[in-house]
Amino acid sequence: MTGDPWILPGAGPYCKGCGHPLVLRALDEALAVLALDPADVAIVTDIGCVGLADSRIGSPHTVHTMHGRSSAFASGLALADSVLGTGRLKPIVLVGDGGATIGINHLIGAALLNPDVTVVVHNNFLFGMTGGQSSALSPVDFVTATTREGNLVSPLDLARVLLASRAPFVARTVTGDRELPELLRQAIAHPGFAVVEVLELCTAYATRWNPLTGAGLRELAEQAGYELGVLRDDPRPTFAAGWLARHGRATTGRAKPATTSPARFHHDVAHATGIVLAGTAGERVQTAATLLAQAALLCGLHATQKNDNPVTQGTGFSVSELILSSEPILYTGIERPDAVLVTSADGAAELARAGVLARVGPGTLVVADAGIELPPLPVEPLRLPLRSSSGPKLAALAAVATWSRSAGMIPGAALRAAVADRFGAAAEGVAAALEPIAPAPSRPG
Repeated sequence: MTGDPWILPGAGPYCKGCGHPLVLRALDEALAVLALDPADVAIVTDIGCVGLADSRIGSPHTVHTMHGRSSAFASGLALADSVLGTGRLKPIVLVGDGGATIGINHLIGAALLNPDVTVVVHNNFLFGMTGGQSSALSPVDFVTATTREGNLVSPLDLARVLLASRAPFVARTVTGDRELPELLRQAIAHPGFAVVEVLELCTAYATRWNPLTGAGLRELAEQAGYELGVLRDDPRPTFAAGWLARHGRATTGRAKPATTSPARFHHDVAHATGIVLAGTAGERVQTAATLLAQAALLCGLHATQKNDNPVTQGTGFSVSELILSSEPILYTGIERPDAVLVTSADGAAELARAGVLARVGPGTLVVADAGIELPPLPVEPLRLPLRSSSGPKLAALAAVATWSRSAGMIPGAALRAAVADRFGAAAEGVAAALEPIAPAPSRPG
């Protein structure tokens, strides 16, 4: 324990009468009663006025996230700590009604997953930081900047949504509730996902346009049909408990690997090898890369694959970056590629735009279709009629097979086994692309 405060004193950057400082004060009291080590607490804040709480946090860790994604970040923290750390971390999410509804799928996912995370929803019925617009939690007839004659849309009952999502601890109250510190203490102490929705006042907008006072929050809740108090306190096994029961806690700073079958094929990968495969979207570029990654796994290697293509799946470029290594791979970036395989003009243009071709070195193996233009490179590309010999849909796989033969790192038998596993009865037609292709006549560039 340290002598530093959990929450710094004072109202901080908030408007006079805002409910956010009252929730922070209640949170401070709850944490003091729990007597947790501040090193075991992470305050995760969302975008909006609630995110200004970062400046009010004393000794605990803080993480400021993207709009609506705070519960997802917190879930990741909790799950990582449960497997790789001490298992004591208590992430506490502070999110407004805007962030909660924008990120509703993340809240639902967290409730289903059941990590040891506490979410405090500051519900002041509108978007306070950006001008008082209505949110999905604005009550009927509530006046906001975008509903000046009163809201016509029934509000989402967030607590009931999370109850239906099997959240094991759900509570709702108002900022003036004297039991709020105890309610927050119960939520944080709960062994799993817990959410507390706190109804608040936004004195910048809500009270300006609506006859609303602190005492009227309970009446507003009653009119909206909102139940107050603890709506559920029924612990169930967390995801971490299930994981640890199956895999055990990591003891070396890394997750315990899943059991794998012995290597079926020999490899000659002496160091981490980066391969960039580029072509046209819809022509199985990423499938070819996946097959190479699968072949590497069959050789007992580690493999990563990072894909990129336009939002439109069937037009434009498609790029896959692979790393193959006999050691665990802790990153996905390739600074200088060991091989660049290009099957179309779309792929070549994207590699030029992204600077990949500029990073080609004297030791890089470049395999390119005979019909595409490439800028001057420090190596002579291996030109093959990939598209005309194998067809556009199999040109990328043909390029992969060419790299396999030229580099001598992954045997062709491993590639054929990966194709058989992936395509089953149709594998014979696909495997034709693995056969050697006669080089095209030499050409400049």
